[in-house]
Amino acid sequence: MSGSVVVGLDVGGTSTRATALALDGRRLGSGRAGGGNPTSHGAERAAGELLAALREALADVDPARVRGGTIGLAGAGRLLADPAGRDAFDRAWRDAGLRCPYAVHGDALVAYASGTASPDGTVLIAGTGAIAARVRELRLDRVADGHGWLLGDAGSGFWLGREAVRRLLADLDRGHAPGRLATGVLTELLGSAEVAARPRDTVDALVQAVTRRPPVELARLAPLVVAAAVDGEPVAGGLIDEAAAHLAESAARIRPAGDASPIVLGGGLLTGDTPLAAAVRAQVGRQWPDAPLHSAGDGAAAAAWLAALDLPEVTDPVATHRRLVPVPPA
Repeated sequence: MSGSVVVGLDVGGTSTRATALALDGRRLGSGRAGGGNPTSHGAERAAGELLAALREALADVDPARVRGGTIGLAGAGRLLADPAGRDAFDRAWRDAGLRCPYAVHGDALVAYASGTASPDGTVLIAGTGAIAARVRELRLDRVADGHGWLLGDAGSGFWLGREAVRRLLADLDRGHAPGRLATGVLTELLGSAEVAARPRDTVDALVQAVTRRPPVELARLAPLVVAAAVDGEPVAGGLIDEAAAHLAESAARIRPAGDASPIVLGGGLLTGDTPLAAAVRAQVGRQWPDAPLHSAGDGAAAAAWLAALDLPEVTDPVATHRRLVPVPPA
């Protein structure tokens, strides 16, 4: 096995993770920094977090050994189309001592590669947002949803939070006493589960509490829905079933019936032991019964594997994937 090293980065809105791997699978270093998405934080700040994560990962690695790298990033196309943003990332790469080329791929492709080495398949992601993507020859081929909180992201954490508030508002309009989920939402948004003598006053307070904050913050209510569903609360259970149906429908837009290629589930709502993960697995199992189901795993390692595929000494991508990418249980 050669002494070549590959570097992978998994860049998100809240954290940036980097890893340096030898081709035999040895993890030579890892690094973590703050959110590095240029869309969320601006190119210069994002490049600074990228550099911090790289320096930590390469602390005990000679940068001259690094033969390639991949950056997995939401909104990769926007970075590639922005000369100033790409210049900032190029500088960070050089400042880390790296002289090899690097590629930028969308985070959906990296999530897919973290679950399987198959060149063709589908990835379905539900976290704060939601997106489905078709992968062909390890390139994103078609994408469904990922349209953002205003126009899409059906079945996402944002969607669950918004729908929980909408159900609560409807109950208050009817004069119904809040149930377990509604009580949790009231407490989270208003600091108390008490309903005013005139329920419309509580409705108005809820609307104001939601509208004076960024809409995407409704995603923080998703854990309340998940917890209530675990306890058998019927409204929460209904929302979980609706979310699973939405996510499966997004996948069906880009994935033919009867397709037997792998499906990788990614995002915090689908990789953990959650009722939504179980409902989505059941739903996609009914729609694509012959498709292997995998969970997304280490995105930074998957990005490093994608970089390794461009090296001439890597002749068996599947075996290299087994060495570099710790795939979680299906």
